[in-house]
Amino acid sequence: MKISELCRRADVAATTLKYYIREGLVAEGLRSAPNRTDYDEDHVHRIRLVRALIETGGLSIASARHVLAVIDAEGTDLAFAFEAIQNALGATGRAGERSASTKAQERVMALVNGSGWAVTPGNPGIELAARALDGLSTIGFTPSDEFLAGYATACLGIAQADLGALTTRDSPELVLELMVVGTVMGDVLMSGLRRLAQESTAATVFPVSGRNSNEKREQ
Repeated sequence: MKISELCRRADVAATTLKYYIREGLVAEGLRSAPNRTDYDEDHVHRIRLVRALIETGGLSIASARHVLAVIDAEGTDLAFAFEAIQNALGATGRAGERSASTKAQERVMALVNGSGWAVTPGNPGIELAARALDGLSTIGFTPSDEFLAGYATACLGIAQADLGALTTRDSPELVLELMVVGTVMGDVLMSGLRRLAQESTAATVFPVSGRNSNEKREQ
């Protein structure tokens, strides 16, 4: 197919496609004539994958390139690939951002050990969770053990659902792809569902009444 058809099928602007190609995220097409380059269904699929990582998942070009390289590598051990993907996706801190405090990291590891989880010391989730605890401390809030246990229980269920989904894929390549996209999109899905659950739960804790209640029903 021509580039115009590819852009239509993948719902992407030609300038964006050319940028993805320059950055090595999408392979070049096959030049069939001096002024013509042909593309195929693999390009459509790849562009949709790249868009999911960058536009919906919020990955940088560098992070997207790294995780795509894991997908593209032949004979990649799935356990190694999963670790590499987690490390790449966890390295999203802003430039100059301060590392989590030792106290917060120790609190996270106490939760991990208390939950009986087996994790590597370099798992980026430790730093991410510890930064969240440090952020909460800036407003004088120290989560209770029960608070953190609630999060751990919910996340364990999510992780089990994630890994269960991997067993439905028919090839190592498809498993790798779901590892990447599922981890990125899973973060987005979890955030969205959490907000819905918060609203539903808040209705029982902070009942809406009077004018505000009528406004919500009208919406």
